[in-house]
Amino acid sequence: MTDSAEQSVTPRYGQAIVQSAERMGLVLPIELTERLRHAERVPLSWQDELWEAFCSASGDPLAGLRLGLEIQVGHLDSVGMLLVTCDTLGEALEELIEYAPVIGDGGEFQLHRKAEQVYIDYQPHLSVRQPERVEAVMASMLKLTRWATGGRFQPSGIWFAHSPLAPLEDYRQLIDCPLYFNAPCNHLGFPVRQLALSQIQANSALREHLRRLADQTLSALGQHSLSARVQQLVRTHPRWGKERIAEQLELSGRHLNRKLAEEGLSFKSLRESVQQQIACDALQADRRVADIAEQLGFSDENAFVRAFRRWQGVTPARYKAQGVDRD
Repeated sequence: MTDSAEQSVTPRYGQAIVQSAERMGLVLPIELTERLRHAERVPLSWQDELWEAFCSASGDPLAGLRLGLEIQVGHLDSVGMLLVTCDTLGEALEELIEYAPVIGDGGEFQLHRKAEQVYIDYQPHLSVRQPERVEAVMASMLKLTRWATGGRFQPSGIWFAHSPLAPLEDYRQLIDCPLYFNAPCNHLGFPVRQLALSQIQANSALREHLRRLADQTLSALGQHSLSARVQQLVRTHPRWGKERIAEQLELSGRHLNRKLAEEGLSFKSLRESVQQQIACDALQADRRVADIAEQLGFSDENAFVRAFRRWQGVTPARYKAQGVDRD
């Protein structure tokens, strides 16, 4: 079993990728598939390897989208069943936001309303094949939501933060939903009234059992640990320092350091880990280096460049260029 402090993904999601590769006649590295077969949780780094191998072997720019349309409830671990046993779509989306880490640590979901529209946002924390993986997540949300509501769910559209990976006509042949690209964020939109849509598999008794199981899994994964709470606060407020974060946790800065040390961690290492991920995501979205430096609270652009080179081994400019080369 992997270290509970390490970011991970349910092996069932990896199985979906392997099964899709088998259906397509693709050959994935045997050593990688063997590792995945015996893992109770799949480290995110292994999942990165799997996605790279899958997309490279397929040669299909829409491999992620196709995979998302093949995802089944069982591929989402116990959370998949928890979502479909909720009474309404609105309740299911609230559970998704809470229990998404059981599926994997690759991103976060948020729900917001604007006028008469609701948007379920997906913020990825991925450095490998991010556009393909985002398309897989959004396509699976669309497919499973339609299935869970007996086909009554009618989306307003799906918005992607990245540029199209293939001609728009290729997308239209696969997915019958308005698609928008180069958006500020990734989200699925629909009218507010659809939050009340009933779900065909609603089962309150089973839902309560599955929620307890999901709570146990979250606890085992360390999602309720102090370090996880610190990381979440830093992700939301990347400019904040130790004292401000500690204040939100009703601790002194010194006490926060002591408690993190009990978990074998430090505030500095946690903060830099989150800053690194935010920086990588922002660079992949082609944001200006100066803007990223300001967002993360660096004194100036040069200080950020030095830190980023220490984190990644390359400058921000080179990191962006490598991303373009991979595309």
